[in-house]
Amino acid sequence: MAIKLYHHPFSRAAGTVWALEEIGQPYELEFVDLMKGAHKVPDFTKTNPMGKLPTLVDGDAIVTEAAAIALYLADRYSAGKLAPKLDDPRRGTYLRWSFYAPSVIEPGCSAHASKWEFRPSAAGWGTWDEMLKTIDSALAGDYVLGSEFSMADVIFGGTLRYMTMFKMLDASPPIAKYLERISARPAFKRTDEVNLRVMKEHDLKLPGQ
Repeated sequence: MAIKLYHHPFSRAAGTVWALEEIGQPYELEFVDLMKGAHKVPDFTKTNPMGKLPTLVDGDAIVTEAAAIALYLADRYSAGKLAPKLDDPRRGTYLRWSFYAPSVIEPGCSAHASKWEFRPSAAGWGTWDEMLKTIDSALAGDYVLGSEFSMADVIFGGTLRYMTMFKMLDASPPIAKYLERISARPAFKRTDEVNLRVMKEHDLKLPGQ
């Protein structure tokens, strides 16, 4: 049975396609029309009560949240390759940056863009400058695990790509070089092709196009 991803190219599910392309397993996309509210209807919320994308179904397993889906796919289908084995000391670093992206970079960029007022000690993302320095520190090597690409780069790199694309984060030299490296991956290129194909099939255009 093929893996099914509930998908819309203007959602985080667009990045989940990259995780699927990296593991190389058969999968199918189930288009969910966000513009018509199809993600909030009872048939869909039975699968994901939050009514959010991405939502992935793999046999009897239902997985939601983009980072969780990517980690699940790597552990199940690429253990020891895209995911360090459980006894590999690098697994701590792998998990660190996989969770840093959604729990620090995303809210930190939103807080900065919206000029939220908060005490840095009370916020999980701390100060803007601390976050930027921490991101650059993760990119001392080619990838977050050094010379080896992993699913953590799909999560961490995908988040950096989104934030820089929408001008929520400036690309420092380490970020720019890192994004260039991950963008050259065949699976990354196929992901853009898949999302563009779905856009054409459903006559979807990004704002301003």
